[in-house]
Parts: sequence; C-alpha cells; structure tokens
Amino acid sequence: MNATKQRSTVSNLIAGVLGGLVVLVVGAILIETDVIDTGDTTNVVEQAPISQPAANPAATKGGRTVQQIYKQEGRGVVFIQSQGVSEGTGTGTATGSGFVVNKDGTIITNAHVVEGASKVTVSFEEGGEAIDADVKGIDTDSDIAVLKINPEGRDLTVLPLGDSSKAQVGDPVVAIGNPFGLQRTVTTGIVSALQRQVDAPSGFPISDVIQTDASINPGNSGGPLLNARGQVIGINSQIATGGGQGSVGIGFAVPINTAKQELPKLSAGETIKRAYLGVRMGDVTPELAKQLNLPVDSGALVAQVTSGSPAAKAGMKAGDSTGHGADVIVAVDGKTVNSADDVVNAVAGKQPGDTVELQYYRGQDKHTVQVTLGARPKQLGSAQEPQQGGGSGGGLPFQLP
Repeated sequence: MNATKQRSTVSNLIAGVLGGLVVLVVGAILIETDVIDTGDTTNVVEQAPISQPAANPAATKGGRTVQQIYKQEGRGVVFIQSQGVSEGTGTGTATGSGFVVNKDGTIITNAHVVEGASKVTVSFEEGGEAIDADVKGIDTDSDIAVLKINPEGRDLTVLPLGDSSKAQVGDPVVAIGNPFGLQRTVTTGIVSALQRQVDAPSGFPISDVIQTDASINPGNSGGPLLNARGQVIGINSQIATGGGQGSVGIGFAVPINTAKQELPKLSAGETIKRAYLGVRMGDVTPELAKQLNLPVDSGALVAQVTSGSPAAKAGMKAGDSTGHGADVIVAVDGKTVNSADDVVNAVAGKQPGDTVELQYYRGQDKHTVQVTLGARPKQLGSAQEPQQGGGSGGGLPFQLP
C-alpha cells in the first residue's frame, strides 16, 4: 500500500512461503501449519517492468484483449483510502485497491488495507468522489475484508468471479489496481506458479495462493487478478521484493475461491472460525529419514508442540534441535500423510471442536490418538517467534503491497 507512514514501507514484511513461520530442523524446512499459533514512501514516477513480455489474454480461447478487460472490468475497481491504519501513531492514511462484487455495493479488498481504520473511503475514478465505506467483516487469516457502500444512484460495475481452482501455470492474467496511488493502473503477465503458501497478517499461512509475474506494487493490495475472460481469480495481496521496495516480478494473490467461501459470513459481520492443532512440522524425506533413523521415508515431522494446545493435550512430542526423537505423523483420519501440507489441509477442513484421529510414529512404534481441535488464536505466538525462512519462496522477504 502507498501511504503516509504506510505499513508496506515500514517493515511489514511477510515471512516465508511454505505455510509461513518456518524454522529449520536438520536442514528440513519446517512448516508452520495453520494448526498452531503474521513511514513516508519514496516518490515513484514509473513502475518496475514486468519480468517478461506481456502475455496476450486474447490468444486464449474465449479470451479478450487487455484493453477490453480494462475498459469493462476496470470500472469496477476502486481506490481505497483508510485513515488510522499506520503502525505506531495510528494517524496515517493508507491506500489500496478493491473491486465491486455485488450491485448492492459490496466490495472485496485485503484485510491489511482496512484493518484498524477509523474511516474508509472509496473512489471510482481519478479525483472522483470519496464515498464512505463501512467495513462489514475482516479475516486476517486469509487477508480478506468486505466493505459496503450505498449503491443508491450509482451504476456499479460488478466484476465476475471465476474459479481459481481452474487456473493453470502459464495462463495470461491482468492485474488492475492503484500502485503507489497511480489510480486504475493495468499490468499483465502469466500465472507463474500455483499452490503457494504465504503468511497472512495474523501470521498463519494462506494456502493455494496464485503466483504471478504481473507487475504488482504497494497500492495494488486488494485489487483483482483477472483471467483472459475478465473473471477474477485472485486478490492481489503480497509481493516478493528481494529486499527492495517494489515489484521484482513475483506477486501473490489470495485465491478467489477462498473469498467466495467467506463472502457470505464476512458480509454479515460474522467471524471466520478455524480449527487449531498446535504443531510445527517439516516434511520427512528419504534423506532425513535415513539421518534420523525413522521408520518411514515420508510424513510430517513434529518440530514443535505449543504448550496447552490440543496436540500437547493429546501427548504429541517434538524432537530435539536436530530432529531426533520427534513424532512423525503418517495419517489423519485414516488418510495417508506424505508431507506437512497434508496435515495442514486436513485440519483446514475441520471446525473447532471436531475430533481427528492421528496416526504417528514415536521411534519405531506406531501410535493412534484422538485429538479434539481447538479454535485458532487471533495472532500467531509472540513477536519473538521465528517468522523468517525458506520454503518455496526461496527465503525471499515478502511485503504487503
């Protein structure tokens, strides 16, 4: 986001990609599963170039040109100003993007664009009317927020929501937003990768994130990532900066399918509840299994068990700093676990109070335990908890654009 004292330029860097909050155990990247405990700007006169020649959406069957998408869907993209969201004094005004999803005035954006704001306004054109917006709901775990404006007397353009599960690597995409406050800017690129994980503002991981090389910068937060048909497949949320302040051609969008699931509840002001197990885990590889003398060469190695968590109450144990002695989860509810992600996804499909059956090895002995899941905390651990690491992001620093 571009703002006076905005967060994106005052160390609001997002750590890691593989489920966020990573630590190292004998060289294995440990995934913080979503089952445990996330100043003045420099004037910019031009955007950083995209990393490769722009893709042509119209070349895709049924696709439209960038110009067509921009002229139509661009009308439904809004410029957001949020007063009082800056860190520290809380007196700054931050800017971001959003888009209309219903004729009744419902708008989707990122949670970090509006969280903590004392006042939020949106505008539809350069220098246009600043329209008061109510924040109906915020979910910091998915970095999604829902706003509402009075639609009376306004001809609102609703952006069609696509199916993010159908996105393919190499698909052309279009991003529309307000980078550095430059309203309604369009950039193009492709889907660079799928099923990434990045940290949400709460510190917990967001799954199934779409990676793109479309140029995304501070101020693009909350804007749409559209496919060749002009359908929204993601909400532009984070960028890898390589230690700098702007785009290096690696951006991340929260999948629109996640937003579609949450939209009814957030629109009604309800809180999104998520299940919580309370472990940090890493992937078991054949090399790691050999080094630690494990009985299996795949699974999820328990690196940390949070005190008082459901996992702790169930008797789960972590190993020492080298990984020796750690429990290895090999199945959840009878379904084989090949990696830590499998545990993340299994718990993500549950609700607080649900019971799951975990099968795990402790040494050479196999055990089965029933665990009653808790409710995920609002924030991950303490500020001192490790939040920087490798993962599929290659250890790059992230920031909220």
